Amino acid sequence: MNRRHFIYGVATGAVLLTTRQLWPDRAEAAYPYRLTDAQWRAKLSPWAYKVLRQEATEHPFTSPLNDEHRAGIFSCAGCDQKLFDAKTKFDSGTGWPSFWAPIRGATGSSSDHMLGYARTEVHCARCGGHLGHVFDDGPRPTGKRYCMNGVAMRFIPG
Repeated sequence: MNRRHFIYGVATGAVLLTTRQLWPDRAEAAYPYRLTDAQWRAKLSPWAYKVLRQEATEHPFTSPLNDEHRAGIFSCAGCDQKLFDAKTKFDSGTGWPSFWAPIRGATGSSSDHMLGYARTEVHCARCGGHLGHVFDDGPRPTGKRYCMNGVAMRFIPG
């Protein structure tokens, strides 16, 4: 990466982040579960708000869900939508809870260019909350790695 690409990436990310914070509800009308910004702030912890509503990323190896290995379901911390069955969780070594597949219909995706290159963002299909990103370097049977922010989810044992 040369200097021009780096500066372009930083500038693009700054513009997109500013746009997201100026119009935080721009695409949220399409989701069945909606709250006002004040309601989201009251409902979520500060970090969960930053991740779910402002597309931040928690620091690696900080989520207790990264080490969760019991049977159960991982659900959205914003709206309780069931997102991932624990049977699909695997240790990716990245520091974030990782899964090879979501529960059918639980997530959506969009293109994310905040770092200056294309990534696939994963969001909750019910509330639109940002969960993380999906990559093509996961295990069988899908070959996908859903790299999720633990603070964006809750674990329901069972």
